Amino acid sequence: MPEKIRRHFLKAKEVKDLLSGVSGRLKVCLEQIFEGKVNVEVIKTEFAEIFLVNGKPILIKVGESIFPALVFNGFLVSASKVVVDMGAVPHVCNGANVMAPGIVCFEGEFMKGDFVVVVDEKHGKPIAIGEALYNSEEIKKIKQGVVVKNLHFVGDKIWNFMKKQDALAQ
Repeated sequence: MPEKIRRHFLKAKEVKDLLSGVSGRLKVCLEQIFEGKVNVEVIKTEFAEIFLVNGKPILIKVGESIFPALVFNGFLVSASKVVVDMGAVPHVCNGANVMAPGIVCFEGEFMKGDFVVVVDEKHGKPIAIGEALYNSEEIKKIKQGVVVKNLHFVGDKIWNFMKKQDALAQ
């Protein structure tokens, strides 16, 4: 059975509220990144809402949680990074949370609850968006257990949906 997908554009006030509300959480001023007229389209699927800003997937909402898309370069360049060893990559790309032993190093400072980009050590490519369960100073001292909750990763339903939509648009 085909998946139900609904699409609609947000009104100007809804766009302003969305961008200003999410900017603080992302620690990125979205109003500055998207200067001028901004069109926000929402794609509602059975598993998530995907917010396209000027045609590009920027934000994802699952339940009440809103987080950046793995293809949102405006966030990726400024976000703190958690670098994982190549042994952790297949697990993270299957949805596993990031465990302390798999972490090689960190780039940037972050607090508990901040969004971080998980990258592989070999190529530095983003493989997941996660939520830090500890601040960057605490994580350095932790030797075992989950330290980053995996929210969105290469190969998940959202990623595959965005790739399919991108292929259809070309």
